[in-house]
Amino acid sequence: MGKVLDITSRLKSQNSVENERVTTAADVHDITAARQEILSRDRRHVKRTILTEFVGAFVVLPEKGLLKAALYDISDSGLAFDLELLEGGFASGEEVAMRVYLNHSTYFPFTIRVTNARAIEDEGVVRHGANFIKGSVNDVALHHFIKFIETVSASLKTDSGDVQVSHIS
Repeated sequence: MGKVLDITSRLKSQNSVENERVTTAADVHDITAARQEILSRDRRHVKRTILTEFVGAFVVLPEKGLLKAALYDISDSGLAFDLELLEGGFASGEEVAMRVYLNHSTYFPFTIRVTNARAIEDEGVVRHGANFIKGSVNDVALHHFIKFIETVSASLKTDSGDVQVSHIS
């Protein structure tokens, strides 16, 4: 990387009298190997499922209450979630209690350990990466919930409102 391709052989000469092409030799570099290296470095070791606005999630702030969190993705080992930029964020290593709500009043709790947090200014959020803390009472439920999310998200459709009826005869 860091090499510059010389494209002068494709440009028309500035000399309008001769109107010839410049014939400078150009090296062509294959970037396939560099691309594969970047992909390998960035590739996650676990399958994750993108969840934007799929289920309701909240972090539990002791003595303050619940703070809405937007689940971003989930895998067997952890999840990513967003908090509004104005709300702040958690520090790496911090243990946080979370709740996933299946309806307005039914939820299951679990605990995570934050591994990273970064502000994403253009989205107005602080994105957190976290690992599930194993050994809790909800390990089995959490595993099945993740499998449910993975299975359902593979076949989700968007409702554009085109199949509504006004009345039943």
